[in-house]
Amino acid sequence: MTIDHAARRARLAAALPAHKVPALLVTSPVNVRYLTGLVSSNAAVLVRADGSALLATDNRYIDKTRALDVPAVEASDVAGRLAAPGVGIEAAAMTVATFRRLEAGLGEGGKGEGREGGEGEGGGLVPLGPVVEELRAVKDEAELELIRTACALTDQAFADVLPLIAPGLTERALARLLDNRMTELGADKPAFDTIVAAGENGAIPHHAPTDRELRAGDLVTMDFGARYHGYHADMTRTVCLGTPAAWQHDLYDLVRRAQRAGRHALAPGAAAKDVDAAARGLIEAAGHGEHFRHGLGHGVGLEIHEDPFLGPSRTGRLEDRVPITVEPGIYLPERGGVRIEDTLVTREGGPELFTKTTKELLVL
Repeated sequence: MTIDHAARRARLAAALPAHKVPALLVTSPVNVRYLTGLVSSNAAVLVRADGSALLATDNRYIDKTRALDVPAVEASDVAGRLAAPGVGIEAAAMTVATFRRLEAGLGEGGKGEGREGGEGEGGGLVPLGPVVEELRAVKDEAELELIRTACALTDQAFADVLPLIAPGLTERALARLLDNRMTELGADKPAFDTIVAAGENGAIPHHAPTDRELRAGDLVTMDFGARYHGYHADMTRTVCLGTPAAWQHDLYDLVRRAQRAGRHALAPGAAAKDVDAAARGLIEAAGHGEHFRHGLGHGVGLEIHEDPFLGPSRTGRLEDRVPITVEPGIYLPERGGVRIEDTLVTREGGPELFTKTTKELLVL
């Protein structure tokens, strides 16, 4: 499937009148990629309310723009080249220093695309919230296919590495095995820094792998994912080395039931906090509310964490075709923990599960 970047820019253009700006200066590298297809470390795109757009990048990337469907200019100061009075900017992406520099340049009669093209309406730059990010939350079918593939690579890497997990292997070595296998299977690279947490380290949700060796009796949590053509997968599984103790079995069963409740609550129109509550309520009722210390999940796409987010204080409702994780966890200090995570996508007829690895407790 091909990606229609022009259609994405048209959706953004249609959203601009509500923000009372004639154009949006997009400087987030992820959002520039989303709107144009250009992958770079220095680019900006000006999208106007009339649907037209102009891309600016430096001489390292200008040749790549010839294959894109948007006009481009070469500039070392890409934001300065496109800035104009009254134009919106991405408040979360632009530094205060850059904002002040651009404002000063406009005040001194600086030359920007808005002045040349006439779309400026006076005043300074207008900081806006996550306008593009809100558009990115709902994925088209081409994006969903890329995420589906990223999840399939993640599943396969886990299946391939599973027979190698044994006492004596270190957390760090296991993380390397997963990372290497994902890239061998065709991933761009790991979607994020792989987490492997054995035994007592499983009580730390974002534990960084160490040289601690896996031991018989450990619960081992692995949180990892593949990135494929820029799109991310996210999966967590907890296994047991040897026959689980009663507390380990009970803890795992509780998290598995909570994860299932969260998955079943995913639906277009569902409130983000209600989906979280479906899983969290089971954990709280079992007396472990204080041991579930993070939100239930998050959107995935060109970033590993993106809108929407599921949590007790999150607002808003889910839409159709939103890839999202469901990842409850229980973390017992000095003992260990369990987390189970899938990537799914909301659908009108029920969520589509992208992560296919079993959620039964694997005893190795």
